[in-house]
Amino acid sequence: MTANTDILSPQSLARISNLQLLARRVVEGFITGLHKSPYHGFSVEFAEHRAYMPGDPIKHIDWKVWARTDRYVIKRFQEETNLKSYILLDCSASMAFSSQSITKLQYGVALSAALAYLMIEQRDAAGLVLFDEKPQKVLPPRSVRSYLNLILKELQSLKPSGKTRIAETLHNVADRMKRRGLVILISDLLDEPDEILSGIKHFRYDGHEVIVMQILDPLERTFAFKRDARFRDMETDEKMISQPWHLQAAYKKVMQEYLDAIKAGCREQNADYTLFDTTQNYDLALMEYLKKREKLY
Repeated sequence: MTANTDILSPQSLARISNLQLLARRVVEGFITGLHKSPYHGFSVEFAEHRAYMPGDPIKHIDWKVWARTDRYVIKRFQEETNLKSYILLDCSASMAFSSQSITKLQYGVALSAALAYLMIEQRDAAGLVLFDEKPQKVLPPRSVRSYLNLILKELQSLKPSGKTRIAETLHNVADRMKRRGLVILISDLLDEPDEILSGIKHFRYDGHEVIVMQILDPLERTFAFKRDARFRDMETDEKMISQPWHLQAAYKKVMQEYLDAIKAGCREQNADYTLFDTTQNYDLALMEYLKKREKLY
């Protein structure tokens, strides 16, 4: 995809304090890049239509769209258009870590805002769950544009706190979802892999689609500290002084094993998994949502 990297760069977007403006800029930049890329077939501008299929009543063809695009499309009925999605954002204390210009939580907030903006523009229903040890705020999915303001207000005022306990939130939200929908988990996933995967399995057992978006700071993957350091657990306040270069090889091995376990577990449950770091542009995450949406329709 050939989006303008400056437009979608987390570092440049971090200067925008208004979250609605930030979300709109991310989505508009993404769509501009989408139309110039091999993925231009994704139906961003015609969210309320689908391709005409043999057997569909001819009277449902939208001739205005045909005149503009030379494509036969029909208007979807309400039950076809309204995909219900929950964005689950981890706001535990570990998400406050940063070695760059933005924290994992700031990255997750911007990503959640852009996804909610795109969903509601697509006439889909967007919901939001903010969690640490348990759900702290639950906004059920709605598709009206005014609802976006409520979602953005909650995201704008969010502060990291508490310990991470992902599985409890996943099971809680799965029990709430009565209709088949889409769940997008945004977290650093610094928790027990088996417990996380049990929650994902709960969603899949109930027929929901799942996208897992893991956010890590670059240093959490490389452990490339330049000098002696004092480490503090951001959730327990436990401290340790160490020479990081002595631990780097062992740390990277353990980290890779952990990431492999998460990825393999998601694959086993047919859940989409993508690993991000806080320097990556947001377009990859928006593309993951659109690809999943296309499969559902």
